[in-house]
Amino acid sequence: MSVLDNWHQWKDFLGDRLQQAQQQGLNNEVISSLAYEIGDYLAKQVEPRTPEEKVLADLWRVASEDEQHAIASVMVKLVQNTH
Repeated sequence: MSVLDNWHQWKDFLGDRLQQAQQQGLNNEVISSLAYEIGDYLAKQVEPRTPEEKVLADLWRVASEDEQHAIASVMVKLVQNTH
C-alpha cells in the first residue's frame, strides 16, 4: 500500500518529511517552495487516489500559480498542526 492510498497516512508522511526538513535547518520559505514543486509534480503526474487528493487536484488545476503556492503553504501548515 502506498502512502498516497490513505489521506491520513499521506499527511503523516508529509509531517515526518517536514519535521526532517526543519531539523536539517530548512526555513519555512524553502519548505513552502518544495511543497509547491511536489504539489505541481503530483498534480501533473500522479492520479489522485482518495477523495481529499481529488479535491486538491481539482483546486490545483484551476488555481493560478500564486494560488498554487498558497495551497502548498496551507498543506505545510496542515501537517505542521497535525504532526
